[in-house]
Amino acid sequence: MKKNRTDFQSRLGKGRKKHCGTQLMENYFKLNDLTASKELLNDIISYAVKRNSWIKEHPSVILHFQQAIRSFIRAGYLIALQEKKTATTTQLEGISPLVLGLLSEKEFQNPLLVFRKAFKEYSVKEFDYFMSGMVYFSLGIYDHLPERNMISPYIHLSKMLDAAYLILERREKN
Repeated sequence: MKKNRTDFQSRLGKGRKKHCGTQLMENYFKLNDLTASKELLNDIISYAVKRNSWIKEHPSVILHFQQAIRSFIRAGYLIALQEKKTATTTQLEGISPLVLGLLSEKEFQNPLLVFRKAFKEYSVKEFDYFMSGMVYFSLGIYDHLPERNMISPYIHLSKMLDAAYLILERREKN
């Protein structure tokens, strides 16, 4: 007699279409607003640094945001990998500095530079470690502050949010 074995492995990854980074970014911005994302990220960072207070948002909102940012980071990594050859440059024509936000003029002209620079400096795992640490410290009162640099990944994340929104906005115009 022949013994039949049951396959208990997950089949989630098999037969699924691969998504490009811009599709994942589009999905992120369908579910999350740019300004609300930047404000919540700012709140998480500021409460993580404060020793005697914790964030007022419900923990489920914070954890949902953490998961959304994790997928956003992975989408940004895909954009940095897949679209190295395509450069979407736009000339600046009397654009005010308020529109630029944190982006420099070069980064505003070619938003892919933001993703390339961020993933040259930090890996996806390091961004995940940063976000999980900031969420952990923002949800409670602790004696010790985070041991790593948290300003640089925060700036990269805010720039990536702006750059992704710019990429999608320019893609819709074309």
